[in-house]
Amino acid sequence: MATFRKICRWLFGLSITVEIVNGLGDGAFRTSLTLKDFKEQLAQQEAKEARVRGRDDGLELLYPPHTIQVPIDHFHNDSIYEPHSDGTFPLQYWFDASHYKKGGPIIVLQGGETEGVGRLPFLQKGIVAQLAQATNGLGVILEHRYYGKSIPTPDFSTENLRFLTTDQALADQAYFAQNIVFPGLEHLNLTSHKNPYIAYGGSYAGSFVAFLRKLYPDVYWGSIASSGVPEAIYDYWEYYEAARIYSPKDCVVATQKLTHMVDKILLLNKTNTPETAQRLKTAFGLGNLTRNDDFANTISSGIAGLQGLNWDPAINSTDFGFYCSNISSTSILHPQTASLESEARALLTAGGYASEVDTLTPQLLNYIGYVNATTVSHCRRRSQDDCFTNYNSTFYRQNDLKQTWRLWSYQYCFEWGYLQTGSGAPESQLPLISRLIDIPFLSTVCREAFNITTPSQVERINKFGGVNISYPRLAHVDGEWDPWRAASPHRIGLPERENTLSQPFILIEGGVHHWDENGLFRNETTKELPPRPVKDAQSQEASFVKEWVKEWHRAHKKGRRGW
Repeated sequence: MATFRKICRWLFGLSITVEIVNGLGDGAFRTSLTLKDFKEQLAQQEAKEARVRGRDDGLELLYPPHTIQVPIDHFHNDSIYEPHSDGTFPLQYWFDASHYKKGGPIIVLQGGETEGVGRLPFLQKGIVAQLAQATNGLGVILEHRYYGKSIPTPDFSTENLRFLTTDQALADQAYFAQNIVFPGLEHLNLTSHKNPYIAYGGSYAGSFVAFLRKLYPDVYWGSIASSGVPEAIYDYWEYYEAARIYSPKDCVVATQKLTHMVDKILLLNKTNTPETAQRLKTAFGLGNLTRNDDFANTISSGIAGLQGLNWDPAINSTDFGFYCSNISSTSILHPQTASLESEARALLTAGGYASEVDTLTPQLLNYIGYVNATTVSHCRRRSQDDCFTNYNSTFYRQNDLKQTWRLWSYQYCFEWGYLQTGSGAPESQLPLISRLIDIPFLSTVCREAFNITTPSQVERINKFGGVNISYPRLAHVDGEWDPWRAASPHRIGLPERENTLSQPFILIEGGVHHWDENGLFRNETTKELPPRPVKDAQSQEASFVKEWVKEWHRAHKKGRRGW
């Protein structure tokens, strides 16, 4: 336990000297994305393409990409896919047969809402490699339709995104298992007709493989849903509950009070006028940002950094620790903000915190310094509205194949929801982000990019059982501190399930988002890394998958398949 507490201190990185890391990163599961996020994604994509052109990617040399032709449209009786398509497209995958021996399982990791090449580390030393080694299995990374190079349409127009649904992608994964012929192993029948198939997924892909097990039980013998979110929720204000419950208390209290102060000023009344709101924006260095909701959103990202914590130093983001160390400190950490002290005191008084002005003034100044260091300073040679607004119809109309920001946003606008609002928090509770961040603000992309003006069709997802989903040989592995826990079977307040061999139910102590997915080489491990809760979860996964494979062989000998 002492070691785990030490890991937690390292994860939070509560030091002003920690590195500032920006951006969502590969595969970071977020909804409620704004125009600023989409522009950052495009910039990151262009930078990555430039790097790839300049050198070979080592992992892709080790695991070259392959494709299998799959139907664009699996459901010709469903009217939402009209006009239907009889075509096929190349679905990309990678595999490693170095651990495979006859009788071993095929372990398929679903790539989810990002390009599959970003999942290759899991094939090399993460969960796929670990399970393959433990079971003499063959590991696969399978890309999700529309992501990476698995593109079925000539552009990403709204009409051509009609085939981007979870149902269609689930059918892809079933088709893969039933029809695959692995290059170099053509002499072996490695389809699901003759072999046990085990699916693994993290985050969106975690709920995906849970649905896969229930919908295609005769194809996939077992599934591991890591940080899966099988309950689609339109207004997912509870995203911030993990931060409220598990973050350092002084960080939470300061965030709540300063957010409340901001809202009291921006939600104009007789006391607080547009002039007061302008003074607030100017103090933060955002005086040229026109809209109040854009301002509230621009300063709110720090507390969302909890999801970026990871036990692996190569993946861990220090954003959250940097934010909390700033906003929690009662000493001024950014000397350039000292001249704003009298203005900060006036703003706190206007925002209803006159009685706490002595304590909150340095925290507000540190908040201002943090926002300037991580956000305002990055807006160069452009107007602040151009940098930070969520409103730009011209941008949203772009739909060529470079506009990859359209993919996940279409999925959550259409069927998944998860708009992470501040307005949804109970009136009795101070939210961690502004109440100006509401459904109309966060659904701007839905209206402007896709002409979706109604709530997401969450019933299309929740038909599988939501947080109550269960099935034989379906494992749920979640993180105790995960912001997505409220949409998972480990949601706080649900009856505790028994952790069984048939239906494993594992909560990683202090874990955040699919912490069991990545791994280290043996020469990289230490006494503290991976932390004990992660080791225990991965050990349990290897154990129950080995038992599942034995069950398959017993059932296969008896001529019995599925459940």
